[in-house]
Amino acid sequence: MDVKDTAPDSWELEEDAEAPAVAAELPTAFAALNVNAKPFVPNVNAPVFVPSFLQAGAGDTTALSGASDAVASMEVTETAAPVENGSTEADMTTEEETWEQKEEPGGDGGGGGLEDHGDACEEGSGQKEDEEMMEEEEEDMLKPKVVQSPPDAPKKEHVNVVFIGHVDAGKSTIGGQIMYLTGMVDKRTLEKYEREAKEKNRETWYLSWALDTNQEERDKGKTVEVGRAYFETEKKHFTILDAPGHKSFVPNMIGGASQADLAVLVISARKGEFETGFEKGGQTREHAMLAKTAGVKHLIVLVNKMDDPTVNWSLERYEECKEKLVPFLKKVGFNPKKDIHFMPCSGLTGANLKDPVSECPWYIGLPFISHLDSLPNFTRSSDGPVRLPIVDKYKDMGTVILGKLESGSISKAQQLVMMPNRHTVEVLSLLSDDVETDDASPGENLKLRLKGIEEEEILPGFILCSPDNLCHSGRTFDAQIVIIEHKSIICPGYNAVLHIHTCIEEVQITALICLVDKKTGEKSNMRPRFVKQDQVCIARLRAAGVICLETFKDFPQMGRFTLRDEGKTIAIGKVLKLVPEKD
Repeated sequence: MDVKDTAPDSWELEEDAEAPAVAAELPTAFAALNVNAKPFVPNVNAPVFVPSFLQAGAGDTTALSGASDAVASMEVTETAAPVENGSTEADMTTEEETWEQKEEPGGDGGGGGLEDHGDACEEGSGQKEDEEMMEEEEEDMLKPKVVQSPPDAPKKEHVNVVFIGHVDAGKSTIGGQIMYLTGMVDKRTLEKYEREAKEKNRETWYLSWALDTNQEERDKGKTVEVGRAYFETEKKHFTILDAPGHKSFVPNMIGGASQADLAVLVISARKGEFETGFEKGGQTREHAMLAKTAGVKHLIVLVNKMDDPTVNWSLERYEECKEKLVPFLKKVGFNPKKDIHFMPCSGLTGANLKDPVSECPWYIGLPFISHLDSLPNFTRSSDGPVRLPIVDKYKDMGTVILGKLESGSISKAQQLVMMPNRHTVEVLSLLSDDVETDDASPGENLKLRLKGIEEEEILPGFILCSPDNLCHSGRTFDAQIVIIEHKSIICPGYNAVLHIHTCIEEVQITALICLVDKKTGEKSNMRPRFVKQDQVCIARLRAAGVICLETFKDFPQMGRFTLRDEGKTIAIGKVLKLVPEKD
């Protein structure tokens, strides 16, 4: 048996034995490397990357090293069809081949082997760049492109937009289309989604996959959790909150709407679909009402699927949808003249989202993205006390929390207090829409890494406050509530689920204090024994646990709530006063 084929007692000994031969050839090897390295400029943008120097320099390389096989194997590597995870099938085999070729001439012609390896290194670096690019693009759906603004540019206003509406109205598709039109998702990623969707016979769903990133959502074609993404226009920075439309996931939708400044109600113009969404059990009604309760002041109604064969950009159908919706939205509390804006669009084709469409000559307003950009600025006080209701939390090199800053401003290394547990925490780092910053102003969606608290000690619905001005917490409060939908009567002792800012807690109506006249606002002198649908009353509620809340007068965003039971929204209300606990 040849000595070279047996395993040595120590690898170090083996290396030392070969070292002199290798060292002697080093200068020539490096010279050869430099000659080849100069013309090597990988074309990053090319889909199939075959560097020109391979064909040109093949002769020289063979002459230098006498190993043309290595070059051939490299060419195979470059042109091989890419496998799904971003590397190529020939990748692994080629790497092994080049190493074998390096070791074979190692005894007699060490220099030749090194030159081969030098070529392989260069080749490998080009290949690595390609792989990294493909991997980055794979991750595009999780980390959309971050548009870095110049440091001296004024900070754009942050606006949180929630997409609401009945299931299958096209909310996620419109969100995905907007991200594509504003350059947040590149064409290649979308083509990948389109291929995958086609394989599942769901080719019209591919745009929604930009926001529906988990497998369950993609398989069923239904959003479950509130999807997040962002895009920028000339004047503003928008965060998209893609709320689920299905009635089973309304609690998630309330959490999304509580962070929004602006709601986009998506309705389908397709025959039958609009009617289903707008009927008594449909989510079009419930979502519009919940958005108003969550404090959304401005509503844009997107009449989607206008390109459908049953509609074909028909003005009659558009007006019909409008006529049915306006009275209802007025009843919910939106002012049709000031707060509501209707516009036709098509999420699948992107018509009237960024550019006006020729098929729709009767619509003379701005397209959707331009309209968002032209909206007046929101008034926010950055000098108020810090209030950040927590939406979600997770572990990642410490405790990370997500939420929207409602008032005040937060900066790095600031000391804050987590209510209602009264834990003092320190802000280690601040991310506003995945871009690290040193300070944040109201209205921004933030990720904070905290020190001084464990992830298990935080629950969604807790609130970060400034130490000198803590938010109120308690279990008992008086509130004015409007019964929206309930078949029977409601008496003291009735239990429901309370949704207030990002907090979800079980409550009991312990006492009915008085009825309020809807028209005059007068309060009754007698205590009512019960309340029924469409009545307004003032009641005392007691939560199962301690919750953070403020009166509606002091802090509207943390003083409005909804009561739900049996999967339906029963009542909406506002906190009038907090009742101190009796010892």
